[in-house]
Amino acid sequence: MSMTDPISDMLTRLRNAMSVDKRFVDIPSSNMKKRISYVLKEEKYIEDFMFINNKVGQKIRIFIKYDHKGRSVISGIERVSKPGRRVYVNQNEIPRVLDGLGISVLSTSKGVISNKVAKRIGVGGEVLCNVW
Repeated sequence: MSMTDPISDMLTRLRNAMSVDKRFVDIPSSNMKKRISYVLKEEKYIEDFMFINNKVGQKIRIFIKYDHKGRSVISGIERVSKPGRRVYVNQNEIPRVLDGLGISVLSTSKGVISNKVAKRIGVGGEVLCNVW
């Protein structure tokens, strides 16, 4: 059976792992998921990620980051652009999440980047998800 929205599946797996205080979660790999993981690490929302090769294919193991009280650093993560409704923004409409406390992950012509980097280099694109 094929998956209609693999990015939404990735975000749901992260959300579920955080709700039961798992240290890591394994996600089927794709180039888009690799770039999203890189952005989350760059913005310090996850500890790290690594690639695991097995018989079926490659997986991404994402290590979830927790604060000193044992709460996940990510308090919310939501999918914005969905297969049924794509959300595109230009460089002047890039969203701010929680007045700058969170990030948006955008797919642009320069790659998958955060809203802060997109604003700095002056490029718009598809808003994939919001993280706070």
